[in-house]
Amino acid sequence: MKAQEVPQDDSSIYRGEKRAVYATSKDGEYGVVASSGWDAEEEATQQAVAELERLSDEAYEACEAGEASPLEFHMYSKRLDLLSLSQATGLFQWRIKRHFKPAVFAKLSDKILERYADVMGITTQALKQLPKKES
Repeated sequence: MKAQEVPQDDSSIYRGEKRAVYATSKDGEYGVVASSGWDAEEEATQQAVAELERLSDEAYEACEAGEASPLEFHMYSKRLDLLSLSQATGLFQWRIKRHFKPAVFAKLSDKILERYADVMGITTQALKQLPKKES
């Protein structure tokens, strides 16, 4: 993309900030250009966030029903998916899926709980429970 063609659509997801993107100058050299975003990127981001919120709500309900552990809810509420949580914790995806089961989650060591909590930026105590639902 040429520097003068970098979109400047003032995306609401940037909240007035700019993002660095690479583009070519008139001389054909690559360089960094500030962009305020573009409409397609904003729409895709909003759809992804809406999907994670939907999954978070479903996980909350499953946890309340005793069908899932709080880990699944917290994963989605922190805008993570199974792959990103696996990469961030260094745990296999199949292992994390097992931890979504309440009986398995209840037996996790403090060391494993701390790995999850550190990645999510919460305490292990917060990880073990659901937050109060807003009315």
